[in-house]
Amino acid sequence: MNHLHRALALFGIAVLMGNLVACSQPETTTSTTLAPAENQSVKAPAPHQQSPTQPLQHAALPKLSVSRPLAESPVANTGTPLLSQPSSIQPSDRDGSLSREGYKHNEDNQFQSVTVNPLSTFSIDVDAASYSNIRRFINQGQLPSADAVRVEEMINYFSYDYSQPDGNKPFSVTTEVSDAPWNPKHKLVQIGLQSKRISTENLPPNNLVFLLDVSGSMEDYNKLPLLKSALRLLVKELRDSDKVSIVVYAGNAGLVLPPTPGSQKDKIFDAIEQLAAGGSTAGGEGIQLAYRIAKENFLSSGNNRVILATDGDFNVGVSSDEELVRLIEKEREQGIFLTVLGFGTGNLQDAKMEQLADKGNGNYAYIDNLLEAKKVLVKEMGATLLTIAKDVKIQVEFNPAKVQGYRLIGYENRLLADRDFNDDGKDAGELGAGHSVTALYEIIATGVKSDVPLPKVDSLKYQQKSLSSHDEIMQVKLRYKEPQESTSQLLTYPVVDRGVKLSEATTNFKFATAVAEFGMVLRNSPYKGTATFDSVLQRARQSQGSDLDGYRAEFIRLVEKSKALK
Repeated sequence: MNHLHRALALFGIAVLMGNLVACSQPETTTSTTLAPAENQSVKAPAPHQQSPTQPLQHAALPKLSVSRPLAESPVANTGTPLLSQPSSIQPSDRDGSLSREGYKHNEDNQFQSVTVNPLSTFSIDVDAASYSNIRRFINQGQLPSADAVRVEEMINYFSYDYSQPDGNKPFSVTTEVSDAPWNPKHKLVQIGLQSKRISTENLPPNNLVFLLDVSGSMEDYNKLPLLKSALRLLVKELRDSDKVSIVVYAGNAGLVLPPTPGSQKDKIFDAIEQLAAGGSTAGGEGIQLAYRIAKENFLSSGNNRVILATDGDFNVGVSSDEELVRLIEKEREQGIFLTVLGFGTGNLQDAKMEQLADKGNGNYAYIDNLLEAKKVLVKEMGATLLTIAKDVKIQVEFNPAKVQGYRLIGYENRLLADRDFNDDGKDAGELGAGHSVTALYEIIATGVKSDVPLPKVDSLKYQQKSLSSHDEIMQVKLRYKEPQESTSQLLTYPVVDRGVKLSEATTNFKFATAVAEFGMVLRNSPYKGTATFDSVLQRARQSQGSDLDGYRAEFIRLVEKSKALK
């Protein structure tokens, strides 16, 4: 028995010693490779730091896989963000894990009294990232947070049958007035802009610098592997007159593809194949290098653009936030614009990327699948890459004899002061070739007793009141600049309510209002009135039209899924 007790004691001591030895070992690592469809050879980034002021050196190309400690996570990265932190964080992923997705908080635009605020001024917005991001949420089985829903970007995801511009004007303007579906006492005014469509072969030559995030946070299948597939689609569309460079950043920034003509597609494809994820994110360093390459290969009669592809998780940089913003603003004045492509889930920094594109006179798109990549980089290549009008602003003046109150639907982060409309130094949105932009105003006609309260002030003693007897309910004014000009041009359009019923409105009007209503329901807007998923579905089905690309049919399916998730 003593022998048995001694054996058990020795065994217990051995187990204890084994645990102590295991705890003293270095932390284990896991090797992460690309998704099977994208299982290409991978290299780590160059170990040296590439300074934008030093002669360019080509970045090292990849190893077979990227190893990372188990404890390392994008959530654990704590560096200075590129721009100020957004005030809204998406609470969790579908699997319940902590999410670091950042969205800017915006309250819905309120109704304004025409007697107090007769003018409404805002910048156009051609971004459509919010819609594809919302689609990602819904397809993953959850409804998006309210701050991820930007109604104007949902509306502008779709094209509308607006007329092409006449003469030398870069865009046409179409207006329509009918009933508000979610509040029968109110009216809706649709303002539609349509820029000139230019075929790919007639686009000016491109000087494109791909600025690619290959940091550790880009390992997931819907980030770098999807980005590589998206780039292949764009490269196939390049012409001999186009030039492409590739800059990567992860810990250090480096040039992996010097300026290469579109005729050398195999060389460009090879560079794309070698891309791999690993390291922290030196985003500021990469932006400086990318702009330097773009400047050295500037085309005076072409399109000069940096295309930043990232999840937006900038954690490490060599410059302060203010310096980076000033750099982007400086380069846009020199004719080098910025397009931002967002990828991935879990740590998508949506607010940050939207601000970057805005500062760089460019557009922001979220790529959630390869079909979206084809839409943005192939079908809408001209709209994505070629700006035909910049600093486009809209100012609406309402006639108090016809309108007592109004609300701009969406565009909460694009509002301008009224004085900014005539200030050519004030930055505003850009319009690409073939882009359509839609804005909706919900208005309350004079004399209508609405359930929506309007802000009031005491009567003014010294101001004269003169109500216009015109049939016009409002006047739409637009200012824009030619891409290389610094002086704006003015366009004006009167709007008349012709009493068109909603049932008789155009397909454009019905579908745009269906998308707007869907956005208001997702945001749980205080102004949604009687809006429901069923109402959205009814009108969307009525206005699907020819829908050759299937985008409107997909919208209907998303609404159906959302209804099931509610």
